[in-house]
Amino acid sequence: MSRYLLPLLIFGVLLGLLAIGLGKDPRRVPSPFIGKPAPVFDLPQLHAPEQRLTMEMLRGHPLLLNVWASWCVECRHEHALLMQLATERQVAIYGLNYKDPRADALRWLEEWGNPYVLTGADQDGRVGIDYGVYGVPETFVIDATGVIRYKHIGALTEQAVREKILPLLADGGGGTR
Repeated sequence: MSRYLLPLLIFGVLLGLLAIGLGKDPRRVPSPFIGKPAPVFDLPQLHAPEQRLTMEMLRGHPLLLNVWASWCVECRHEHALLMQLATERQVAIYGLNYKDPRADALRWLEEWGNPYVLTGADQDGRVGIDYGVYGVPETFVIDATGVIRYKHIGALTEQAVREKILPLLADGGGGTR
């Protein structure tokens, strides 16, 4: 009898773990960067490659850092919302163009509009790696002191902006996740 009990017990445990895993939101991945200083970077600007965009330049006001690419389908889904935020001037939005040929990125912004104050060109993806990016789009709320307060994985939604991002910005970019 015990010979059948052990495999049955193991099967039950595995079934329980599967049920727990299926109940979790796959887009909710805790970021180890929340509450920590944003990684420093020094990138060529997309529109003016002879000029630089650095994390140091972004300190002093809360902002969104949006990681995007012209080849990203989900980036198109969130772009209208980014344009709306930029038009309403609710927050300064900076872009991190990820692993994208410069000409493609410029053409994409010309076609869809440019919500970004400035965009850094992360052509080799190293800055994305430093920020823990594993897919685009991803958006970070960074406070005035350069601390990451929130990370949104996937296309931004009106709900995420209303319930998470704007309250953080109203708090000066502070607060907690």
